[in-house]
Amino acid sequence: MAITILLADDHVLFRQGLALLVREHGNWQVVGEASHGEEAVALAATHQPHIAVLDVEMPGMNGIEAARRIRQGSPETRIVALSMYGDAHYQERMFEAGASAYVLKNEAIDDLVEAIQTVLRGDRFVSPTAAPNSPTVARRSAELDRRALTEREVSVLRLLAQGQRTREIAATLGINAKTVETYRARIMLKLGIDNLPGLVKFAIRAGIASIRF
Repeated sequence: MAITILLADDHVLFRQGLALLVREHGNWQVVGEASHGEEAVALAATHQPHIAVLDVEMPGMNGIEAARRIRQGSPETRIVALSMYGDAHYQERMFEAGASAYVLKNEAIDDLVEAIQTVLRGDRFVSPTAAPNSPTVARRSAELDRRALTEREVSVLRLLAQGQRTREIAATLGINAKTVETYRARIMLKLGIDNLPGLVKFAIRAGIASIRF
């Protein structure tokens, strides 16, 4: 039987990266994608998924309220929270709302699969760097984050930071535009960064790109 999964995050490319990660598992199926809490609640009511992966901070109805409503309307659905923040306050609110797992976005590439597997067993999961007693997230260094990227991903990130658009990057690297979008989604997922300005800042900090005057 397929494990059905709902993904909710307001950043499209980051959500696409999550979908790529989920689909690598043969019996896992993405049955819906939402960009805000209201949409996530509606899709959960329609599909009754085994798992709902919810960004804590979404426009309109946030992930905390969405988790609460999904658990009311689809009590068998297990909630996996995604967040940029590892402090106890956010964790407590998500678990009170019915979440079974709390995953940091910058650890999603490593932790999301384990989190889903854990909650399917009926257990609770928290990203190691967001331990309940830890007030802040221990951020990985830019150097370590860069090592997580392939050479091609570094090339795509460098061109993004230089202001090139998808079609320009495709022409520069000799690949198609769809492939560029896939690389960008993977980069966002690996780094836990869900917007272009954040990618540019990271590229500069990691020495992948330089500031132009």
